[in-house]
Amino acid sequence: MRSLWPCRPYLVTKDGVPDFQNPWPWLEVDGRRYQKGRTRGMIFSVAQLVSYVSQFMSPHPGGMVSTGTPAGVGLGRRPEPVCLQPGQVVRLGVEGLGEQRQRVVAEGGG
Repeated sequence: MRSLWPCRPYLVTKDGVPDFQNPWPWLEVDGRRYQKGRTRGMIFSVAQLVSYVSQFMSPHPGGMVSTGTPAGVGLGRRPEPVCLQPGQVVRLGVEGLGEQRQRVVAEGGG
């Protein structure tokens, strides 16, 4: 069974990222870089996000807080939005932590 979770197969613990506000996430489609940016450019810091979420749920070891994505999302592209198509290859990563690669398949395309 394929995983639908974008963080698998690995998670990095906080000791693997000394400064949570410094990593450089990026995303490419078919070799074209669409997104890049430092986490320090986010509206709220990682500490603020964890503090806020902790008001509504109890954090547990290994838990995740999804923070969103850097600027450059395809739907926001002008003059025309860019949508993924079957067969395209998406690579994404975080500088210093690693990267992953997926091929886009049509819905139900297994």
